Amino acid sequence: MPVKNPPMVDVDSAPERVLKRRQRREWLTALVMLAPSLVFLAAFTYWPILRSAAYGFFDVQLGSADIYFVGWENYQRLWHDELFWQSLRNTVVYMVVTVPTSIGLALLLAVALDRGLRGTALYRSTFFYPVMIPSVAAGMVWVFLYAPGYGPINALMAWLGLPKLEWLYDPRWALPAIIFMSIWKYAGYFMLILLAALQLVPRDLYEAARLDGVSGFRQLVHITVPLISPTLYFVVVIGVLHSYQIFDYVFVMTQGGPADATNVLTFYIYQNAFQFQDIGTASAIANILLLVVGALIAVVALTLGRRVHYLGR
Repeated sequence: MPVKNPPMVDVDSAPERVLKRRQRREWLTALVMLAPSLVFLAAFTYWPILRSAAYGFFDVQLGSADIYFVGWENYQRLWHDELFWQSLRNTVVYMVVTVPTSIGLALLLAVALDRGLRGTALYRSTFFYPVMIPSVAAGMVWVFLYAPGYGPINALMAWLGLPKLEWLYDPRWALPAIIFMSIWKYAGYFMLILLAALQLVPRDLYEAARLDGVSGFRQLVHITVPLISPTLYFVVVIGVLHSYQIFDYVFVMTQGGPADATNVLTFYIYQNAFQFQDIGTASAIANILLLVVGALIAVVALTLGRRVHYLGR
């Protein structure tokens, strides 16, 4: 009886099959681990964005099941809405002032704390403490501080011989008052991130610069800023995103007043959706806000992103 030859085994393909099985197992494990977060994002982020994008072309009233397609009518109405343009201007002013000022102050504080001052831990905790205060609580505290009759800020101004101001009741000062409070609230957050980046800068670079007679300002410009540019880029992006999400301070402190001087896009969305019960217009504003933020992030990426210096590259 003839003996059959054993089947040929591809020895070289065996490790590849093992590697593919391992990769599939890793992908399956990663998918299971990420599933709760993905479901949460899909339900509370991506699906509302899609619905908002669609509702911008419909006449939708809060609590009503009737939906009517109106095309670009919501956007055309916003084009002629003075309050929409004022809220957009207020939002842009808030971003233009708050982001550079907060980051600049945070950088100065981080550089000062990075010098190894005595009591650095205490200073770091003190500057970061406003970040830990809930936004609503911080807003209520600053309403008391800005109070025209008994507020400590006006009391200090009177003691210095300066005229008292109705901070949150004067259209000229209401938005600057909120901007100042926001800088106080978030400068410490940016400072902590920048301070962590400064810890990674090689110290011998500063020693060599000092031996060459380079001043502290030039060290900051030519050594510190380029080496922490990735972190600065990250902080700028976070600051821009935060500036267009401002709502809680306006809601607690001014309700968009006086005379809509502090009305921003997010608060105007809230007004249209829950006060005027016009979901279609609110969705159109939200879509415009999303496009504006996306365009700003693209501009930041094309300008600052190209100037980022990564170590080892």
